[in-house]
Amino acid sequence: QVQLMESGGGLVESGGSLTLSCAASGRIYSIKTMAWYRQAPGKERELVASITPGGTTNVVESVKGRFAISGDNANNVAYLQMNNLKPEDTAVYYCNADLREWYWSGSDTYWGQGTQVTVSS
Repeated sequence: QVQLMESGGGLVESGGSLTLSCAASGRIYSIKTMAWYRQAPGKERELVASITPGGTTNVVESVKGRFAISGDNANNVAYLQMNNLKPEDTAVYYCNADLREWYWSGSDTYWGQGTQVTVSS
């Protein structure tokens, strides 16, 4: 069974920084992508950034220049470095992984439980 364990959320003042970590564990044959999503109160969940094992990254325009995603392939970990945080970044941040558990299986999508990020003004 695959698990995604997030850490690093918390309360920070506007302009501050946080780094989120997501570790994938369990039965993993290969990872296609890992990503971070966020969901603010009353809003839909939205993609923030994604990364492939080859290092290809995608960061959405709204956070580009402030957020960066990186990965540790050996340990199946993805990081989200968040700088110059703003109150509108307040949300629950979810880790997402698209991976294969077995060499014969297709990809499935897994989610972490979420970690709260609160930015005070």
